[in-house]
Amino acid sequence: MNWITNYVRPTISSFFNKREMPENLWEKCPECGTMLFHRELTDNQQVCTNCGHHMALTPRERFAGFFDGGLYQEIEVPAPLPDPLQFRDQKKYPDRMKAAQKGTGEKEAMLVVEGEVLRTKLVAAAQDFSFMAGSMGMYVGNAIIAAAEHAVARKLPLVLFSAAGGARMQEGILSLMQMPRTTVAIDMLREAGLPYIVVLTHPTTGGVTASYAMLGDVQIAEPGALICFAGPRVIEQTIRETLPEGFQRAEYLLEHGMLDRVTPRKEQRVEIATILRMLTGQSAVVHGDLPPPPAPAPAPAV
Repeated sequence: MNWITNYVRPTISSFFNKREMPENLWEKCPECGTMLFHRELTDNQQVCTNCGHHMALTPRERFAGFFDGGLYQEIEVPAPLPDPLQFRDQKKYPDRMKAAQKGTGEKEAMLVVEGEVLRTKLVAAAQDFSFMAGSMGMYVGNAIIAAAEHAVARKLPLVLFSAAGGARMQEGILSLMQMPRTTVAIDMLREAGLPYIVVLTHPTTGGVTASYAMLGDVQIAEPGALICFAGPRVIEQTIRETLPEGFQRAEYLLEHGMLDRVTPRKEQRVEIATILRMLTGQSAVVHGDLPPPPAPAPAPAV
């Protein structure tokens, strides 16, 4: 055994060679280019601490920061036919579904739950853009109907977080049928006198915008979210004119009366709970637990 070759040289080299950093420790903000430490970004709910850019959230990540203590109960959604049209493009539809399920760990593009936000009970549904671009298929339609029926049965308001590229191409006309189905589900809430709040996140486009995403009693959007039916590039190519700066972004729509609020992600808990309590005639929001009253002093011995 050569002591210098096997021990001394590797030890000296370890002091001078730059250690490789794991790739998942930092993330680059797509808006301002700032390198963000992943733990800091997670604690800030995927919002850039430098420019305030709102990055994508999965439904479970969103609900973990939205509900009290990150606690919620999932609501069962009826499963539709797996491949009703036997659709195939470059891949078979079932193969695309398996790839999306493996990549996200979810079975479909929407999660429906029940929980409390600042002691305000509600039903919530959120789309997962990382699952086939959050596309609206039969499962998403079933999820919204299940959410509305559960809300009516429990007499609870419904809050929906939208994020979608539109209808799911692989389900054809069956996907487009979800537009009237979900509209009827929202009407069930109105007939029951229950509030329906929509939070539009980036991006919300296509048939989703043309149905349940724009039917809320209160329309809230996250800063910078793209909200449209047809995208700005398609419109520019159609009318052959340059669109205004910020066209179809949340701030533009708020200015033109299409939205009620543009609310940063970290402020949504308080704002939604406050609005729901006002609409349902409840007392003001409780922002924290009060300490228990002091125990009564023992009676003096006689």
